[in-house]
Amino acid sequence: MLEGWRRQQSARFLRPSTMLMRLRLINRLVDFTGLYPWQWTPADGEAFIDHLRNLDEPRALSTVRGYEVAINLFLEFLLDPRYGWASACEERFGEVPQLIFHDGNSIVHRSDYEGDPRRRPLTYDEIQALFDAADARPSKIVRRGVKGGLGAARDATVLKLIYAFGLRRTEASKLDLVDLRANPQMPQFGRFGSLMVRFGKSSKGAAPKRRCVLLVPEMDWIIEVLDQWLTELRPRFSPGPHPALWITERVGRLQPRSINDAFVAAKRDAGLDEHLDVHCLRHSAVTHWTEFGYPARFSQEQVGHSHASTTAIYTGVSNEFRNQMLVASLKGRLGKNWDVIR
Repeated sequence: MLEGWRRQQSARFLRPSTMLMRLRLINRLVDFTGLYPWQWTPADGEAFIDHLRNLDEPRALSTVRGYEVAINLFLEFLLDPRYGWASACEERFGEVPQLIFHDGNSIVHRSDYEGDPRRRPLTYDEIQALFDAADARPSKIVRRGVKGGLGAARDATVLKLIYAFGLRRTEASKLDLVDLRANPQMPQFGRFGSLMVRFGKSSKGAAPKRRCVLLVPEMDWIIEVLDQWLTELRPRFSPGPHPALWITERVGRLQPRSINDAFVAAKRDAGLDEHLDVHCLRHSAVTHWTEFGYPARFSQEQVGHSHASTTAIYTGVSNEFRNQMLVASLKGRLGKNWDVIR
């Protein structure tokens, strides 16, 4: 059953990591219930979810909903007459599989955002504190007389690029030197006018999405940072012909997990909220583009969202910005009477 389901998902070109996670989930449910899939009932599914909610570290709502969906996908595969598992179970065991999650016992997707509400865009002061802490790490490491100072300098550059261009960590990891592009409309930015993202987030087994991310003038400080990386720091890794923009000490490609670790280290040094993660830099970029005055459609194209509602979830403008928008609207309506009312 599991092998057949794996092949079905592989035929849809789902990622191996997705398939592995789903197969492990089914095995975990088998171990929890002590039953075969054709013996599962809704009560078994409810007991499993209740168990997850009462762990020392309970699963997030969005994670549990994903579990429910994956389990039902497996059971739908077993019930599909094109594969013959239901009839085989009935002939051999006198039982057939059934869907164990339904409208009455599963999480309904009512909200556009189901993530941790403690994850949010960083303020300008927090961004500055984070980058100051990241910039200070190389000298701290060198003073301790241990290896890693050069890698810490690289990590600081990566974090700044993620914020300046609003990238995902995997997108940043997979950048190559050839992905640095000029923008003919902004020749003063040189080769850093845009980034070609070739490994954007895919969906439902599709190929990675591509997009071109433009550097906005408010983020032009990244030019000097990237130029220093290319001319002074990257050559010290002795990368040879390696195409990756971000090189490790062993002349390999920097992995997303290492980018996570770099953010956590800088965040703790800066004394920032423990619940912030590297993806919050992407949220911060969208928020700050909005506060700079760029239209929502521009931000949506920059970050590669298919739906404007997703971009809206990322946006968390400050009270000061909203007050400025309110004042501008009132001035536009009241004109010369604005000064009298004020």
